[in-house]
Amino acid sequence: MIADDGAVRLSETRYFLTSLDPNRVTAPELLAAVRGHWQIENCLFFLKDRWWDEDRHWTRRPGVAEWLTQLTSAATIALRLLGVQMKSSRRKPLPLRARADYIAWKPTLGLALLGLA
Repeated sequence: MIADDGAVRLSETRYFLTSLDPNRVTAPELLAAVRGHWQIENCLFFLKDRWWDEDRHWTRRPGVAEWLTQLTSAATIALRLLGVQMKSSRRKPLPLRARADYIAWKPTLGLALLGLA
């Protein structure tokens, strides 16, 4: 859509289903719920799908896929928590991928950070 000032403005409509009572929830509360859902999707599942490539792993053995999912979730959580202890030279926490790469090169450090060494 082109506005009166000549700028191009895009809009899109999305529909969501919910079991919430429309008389007991406001539009800003619904928006917060939708954004909260996508925050989880973007922070955890996108990372697991794209970085850990979880969707391409498959096995015929029962239960192995569930264990792999649990392990990737635990690794992601541990890397997020370890960010407080692993800081770059600028004293800022390292990005998640850099933390994983750093520990991959020094596995004894990862065990020590987890209190297992």
